[in-house]
Amino acid sequence: MNFSQFLLILRARKWIVLGVMFFIVATTLAVNLWLPKTYKGTTSILLNYKGVDPLTGLSMPGQLLPGYMATQIDIISSKNVALRVVDELKLAENRDIIAQFNEATEGRGTVRDWLADLMLKKLEILPSRESSVIDISFNGADPTFVAGVANAFANQYQQVSVQLRTDPLRKASGFFDEQTKLLRDAVESAQSRLSKYQQDKGIVSVDNRLDVESNRLNDLSAQLVAAEGQLMEASSRQRMAQGGSAAESPDVASNPLIQNLKVALGAAEARFADVSQRLEHNHPQYQSTKAELDKLRSQLGEQLKLTSNSVGNNAQILQQRTESVRAALLAQKNKVLELNRTRDEMNVLNKDVEGAQRAFDVASQRFSQTKIEGHAEQSDIAVLNPAVPPTRAAGPRVFVNTLLACFLGGVLGVGLALITEMMRRRVRSQADLQDLLQIPVFGAIDWNASRRRRGGLAGVFASRRLKLK
Repeated sequence: MNFSQFLLILRARKWIVLGVMFFIVATTLAVNLWLPKTYKGTTSILLNYKGVDPLTGLSMPGQLLPGYMATQIDIISSKNVALRVVDELKLAENRDIIAQFNEATEGRGTVRDWLADLMLKKLEILPSRESSVIDISFNGADPTFVAGVANAFANQYQQVSVQLRTDPLRKASGFFDEQTKLLRDAVESAQSRLSKYQQDKGIVSVDNRLDVESNRLNDLSAQLVAAEGQLMEASSRQRMAQGGSAAESPDVASNPLIQNLKVALGAAEARFADVSQRLEHNHPQYQSTKAELDKLRSQLGEQLKLTSNSVGNNAQILQQRTESVRAALLAQKNKVLELNRTRDEMNVLNKDVEGAQRAFDVASQRFSQTKIEGHAEQSDIAVLNPAVPPTRAAGPRVFVNTLLACFLGGVLGVGLALITEMMRRRVRSQADLQDLLQIPVFGAIDWNASRRRRGGLAGVFASRRLKLK
């Protein structure tokens, strides 16, 4: 079937096409006129939501959260919001609505759930593509009612969004309250351990005491070095003074008494030499001079011995002093080491106190913040355009529905015409005859009657033409 054949079929079956189209259009128009008018109330809300983590306190713009707008639409169309709207408008207390509920459900379920489901079916939510504005629309037969329901959905959505934001914060606030109490006890326990340690060790100020003991240790170290130097010198002098050449010792030689005895001894030896040359051994002068010389020699030996002993005693004194300084240095070193150990232990306790105090301060700050935010009833959702009772009906749309009925009726009419033609096939063109008989067509007589009738034979021949092929 080509296009010309299709047009010939439509021309021949035009009354079927027109009849079907007229019937559908008339039916659609009647139904639209018979249906009650519906009105649409629309409320526009602006979302300015910022996501806040109740545990970390970090905020993030809601527009950056994945699926943010879809989440808000799901919240608006949730049954929780619908139930709140039912309670706000007190629809469940209306006797007529209760009667309709009993008739529709035979008493199964609750009026609130039934109304919520019905309202969600008539609710339309349309988000903006490039902004944070959402339109909440509700369809119904009463203009005032649909506007009130749309505004109620916007209002309850604001309250639900505030509740969804504050409930986690309130739970977090309770958690931080418990943690704050535990951390306060931890701070008090750490401080008590530190105080008890200071009392047990008798510590008032560790740093100052450690500085004094360190200075004392340094002083004792310097004294020990000086005492050891003096001891080494005294030991050398002692060995020289107590050796075989005691007279050569500087300490012995520099003694004034020994020097005087040496001078006297030299003079006595000179006199004895002179007397021994002149007198005999038994001479009284010889005996007295020899006695004086022996006495001086005895005194010099005693004095050398005393001086040597005094040098040894000085070395022993220095030895004792060095040992006492060394013992004091060792005791002071142990004391400083003990103080260092005490300071390290106190540093650990101080760090425990500081860590517990720091954790307590952070928890207290977060507790105060979450407590304030948990009691904040301000909503980040604002009503941009509240719904007003519409003056024009939103449905049924007679003109649009009529156009759709014309299109649908035309399509159905053409389809019915083609089906009728296929059931009772007619020869309407040369192509139909050729397809039916499967033989070539040599000619056709066109009986198209002229609208203007011509008189005479010329008019007949003009109206009846023979076409040869």
